Amino acid sequence: MRKLKKLMAAALIFTMGAAVITGCGSQKEDKDKKNNNTETTIDISDVKLVNDGVLTVGAEMSYPPFEDIAEDGTTPVGFDVDIATEVADRLGLEVKFINTAWDGIFAAIDKNYDCVCSAVTITPQRKEEMIFSTPYIKNYQSVVVLKDSDLEISSFNDLEGKTIAVQKETTSDILMSDYKSTGTINVEIVANEKIPNCFTQLENKEIDAVVCDSSVADSFLNRNKDKYRLEFQDDSEAEEFAIAIGMENQALQTAINEALEDMEEEGVIKEIFDHWFVTEE
Repeated sequence: MRKLKKLMAAALIFTMGAAVITGCGSQKEDKDKKNNNTETTIDISDVKLVNDGVLTVGAEMSYPPFEDIAEDGTTPVGFDVDIATEVADRLGLEVKFINTAWDGIFAAIDKNYDCVCSAVTITPQRKEEMIFSTPYIKNYQSVVVLKDSDLEISSFNDLEGKTIAVQKETTSDILMSDYKSTGTINVEIVANEKIPNCFTQLENKEIDAVVCDSSVADSFLNRNKDKYRLEFQDDSEAEEFAIAIGMENQALQTAINEALEDMEEEGVIKEIFDHWFVTEE
């Protein structure tokens, strides 16, 4: 019987310096992919692309299960990788991923790549600088501690006096920085470039907790059940992830939205979601 992973909190929405990594991403081995041979009726004649015939995608490739590098050291894998690859296929384009540090990733849209598909949360501030596709997944902020920790956290206020780690410039960083700057809680924030560094610090007991996306927490918890536990998750306010696009590229936004709508109707988004977030027991 198939069921959601016990700690999985992401929920699918059914409404509709940088290294270059190329390839078709991390689609399931048992799925017969069309590899850009899909017949498409989506009009991309007005779409502006950095490279003709290619959807170039910026992503920070150390944010599993959304994006990561396979054991071969070169192949991009993850939920967002599969989403972007499928979108490109339906637009009749090849796909190229550019591994980019999260800090500053949006500044290179329309320069180094056409869009960012990398667990991007839609926020009012970001909407002033870019446009977004239809959201395709929901997410929540969570707190992870060591499994044997005696911390009891029922809200972010319980992080008072604690040292926490976040990934720099993420919504987790913004949220915790706001708590600190407004004097809501006195918390020491360690901002890392990559999320795995946060969990390494937690394992080494350099910090008390990691604040991160619930879906990312789920990934680390399921791979390290003997090390970590989910201590708190804020279910009161969901975040929506979408593909970020340049302000002036409405034609690309329209095309991507059409592809996502088709993927939803055909059950493809759910299939990709199940591959990365659902386990058989």
